[in-house]
Amino acid sequence: YELYWQTTMVGWAMAVLDLLGPPQIAAVLLLAQRGAEELYSARNTAALLAQGAREEGADYYPVVAATHLAWIAGLFFLVAPTAPVVWPLIVLYLLLQIVRYWVIANLGPYWTHRIISLAEAPIVSRGPYRYLRHPNYAVTIAETFLLPLAFGAVAFAVIMGVLWWIVLRYKIELEDSALTMRRTQSSTAAK
Repeated sequence: YELYWQTTMVGWAMAVLDLLGPPQIAAVLLLAQRGAEELYSARNTAALLAQGAREEGADYYPVVAATHLAWIAGLFFLVAPTAPVVWPLIVLYLLLQIVRYWVIANLGPYWTHRIISLAEAPIVSRGPYRYLRHPNYAVTIAETFLLPLAFGAVAFAVIMGVLWWIVLRYKIELEDSALTMRRTQSSTAAK
């Protein structure tokens, strides 16, 4: 009986290991990273709301979150554990993380996953915002293509990249509308 038990456990362990490869490890690490970011975002959101900020597009946030989770889940479940690793693309993806945290650092306490508008908050124009209006979303689109491509999942990269582009395009419209209202309120108050 003991030999049977050990053989069964080894068999199960081998079966689990056969299901895990670099894409699955990347997905788990990505989920942990984004989970930590969500905690930071939630803290910033609560602080901004306590200062009188308001959320724009709250009904749309579940679409954004679901798209992000679908991308991570797709990496885990749809990309074969034996997929080849294209190391230069992994390096490029990791370099994008530096840009990602440059964006987050420049927004500081105003960075959230949601669209939170606080009238008194500065409109950031330093760091990556000198070069792009929405650098965070540019990074997101690039990541969405690069990580699956790093495991040879071209179709998944294209499908999720297009889906993210559609989702973020509407989010950018919501965000731009909130920024326009803030700029209008600021110029009216200044007169």
